[in-house]
Amino acid sequence: MTTWGIVSMVRGSTRDILGFAAHHLGLGADYLYIYMDEPNHAAHRTLRNHPKIRVRICDDAFWKNRKRDRPERHQVRQTLHATFAYRNTDLDWLAHLDVDEFLWSEKPIREQLNAVPNEIPAVRVRPMEEMAGGEDLYKAYIPSGPDRSALVQSLYPNYGEFVLGGFLSHTQGKLIARTGMEKLNFRIHNLFQNKEPLTCKFELSGLELCHRHAPDWEHWMAHYRFRMDRGSYQAGMSPNVPRELGGLNKNELFSWIEEEQGTDGLRAFYDEISGADPEVRARLQEHGLIRHRPLDLDTKIAKHFPGSC
Repeated sequence: MTTWGIVSMVRGSTRDILGFAAHHLGLGADYLYIYMDEPNHAAHRTLRNHPKIRVRICDDAFWKNRKRDRPERHQVRQTLHATFAYRNTDLDWLAHLDVDEFLWSEKPIREQLNAVPNEIPAVRVRPMEEMAGGEDLYKAYIPSGPDRSALVQSLYPNYGEFVLGGFLSHTQGKLIARTGMEKLNFRIHNLFQNKEPLTCKFELSGLELCHRHAPDWEHWMAHYRFRMDRGSYQAGMSPNVPRELGGLNKNELFSWIEEEQGTDGLRAFYDEISGADPEVRARLQEHGLIRHRPLDLDTKIAKHFPGSC
């Protein structure tokens, strides 16, 4: 029987952490490796009592046991945890996800992975991005191709030319890696073997990633400064479209908007790209790019962690 699981470095509220775990247990994950980047003792007490979860609080004692200092960059901590779990798991497949990312499939994931050809090292799962409004609606991934740029600009006339695929966050998606490969290291969206990038282009139809990157304006602003300073919007990232076409990375784009228009400008950007703008939503609907993916996390938490919240 094919087995699969998830490794994730998490931080956030107890409900967010338990919802992430409960959702994937409900999908049939055989095991979860949870690394808590900051202490959350309520979540830790609940998770450690589940037979399919191994949870660790990554405090000073944790890093001392690993015989190294705690890396400053959270991306480095993430990939270290993922690589360690990969090299020490008995599972057949291991996915590396963030706490705001949820696999979605109408068919059992176990059956889909069992059908992957043996020579394929990993499955890439493309993202959908949650729209503003709290209606369990997501913007579909638009595959790369000669028509994508024009479509994105027509959907988002003010900022579409600056934002790859019309997403606030990544379009690369995440990987479910076949285990047992030697000298393999995780990156956030890719794999390396023997210090060389491993080609991972294989995708399964019907297997998707629901990404709750910015479900509402308040959530986006609460994470905005961290992302600008150290996260996915930090300086030095690649531009979202080629520089010769006027491309800016997100740090440059948001800095420009703030300088010219302040918080009102950021809100206008968010409303357009998140689909909060009714006209944008209508265009997405017209092109068949809205997906309804109800996660129903409270019900799943009650089932897998009764009495926890």
